Amino acid sequence: MSDIFNEVLAANKEYAANFGDKANLAMPPKRRFAILTCMDARLDPAKFAGLAEGDAHVIRNAGGRASDDAIRSLVISYKLLGTREWFVIHHTDCGMETFTNDIIRNLLANSLEQAEFDGKNWRDTGRGPGSRAGEYMEFLPISNLEQSVIDDVERIRSHPLVPGYIPIYGFIYDVKSGRLIEVPEANRIGRATI
Repeated sequence: MSDIFNEVLAANKEYAANFGDKANLAMPPKRRFAILTCMDARLDPAKFAGLAEGDAHVIRNAGGRASDDAIRSLVISYKLLGTREWFVIHHTDCGMETFTNDIIRNLLANSLEQAEFDGKNWRDTGRGPGSRAGEYMEFLPISNLEQSVIDDVERIRSHPLVPGYIPIYGFIYDVKSGRLIEVPEANRIGRATI
């Protein structure tokens, strides 16, 4: 087994030993809101949004994008578990800004090994075979950070399964300061309509 495997199991053992009354947490989030944000390891939504276990739903993916699966999770979050407000939070220095669909599709077609980034360009260091299956995927890269927040809030707001009474807020998390920066146009679009 890897060191990481053993570290995770050891951490879980310690966590479970001090689990206390967390077994009594209700399934619906206590504060009745959800956050859609990026999977970037530098982001800790519990800390930057002041969350305790059981407070909110946190949905994460590459870029914090409003993909079909993210919207599926948000719909379940409100319809079955009662969330009433949603935050879309992208962040500065996001890896999703470093490539396009064509770049990642070409990298995957060449090999399935990890690629390297020199600060400007991606380079495939692996040996084939790769796979062309990436040609059928939308990776949702980001070319304009503020616009990506606006687009995602607009996509969620206009989705036929999202009720107009849920406000959707758009923010950018600054990885250098820890601050949430409001995206006013996203918040205008995400305003509750009922």
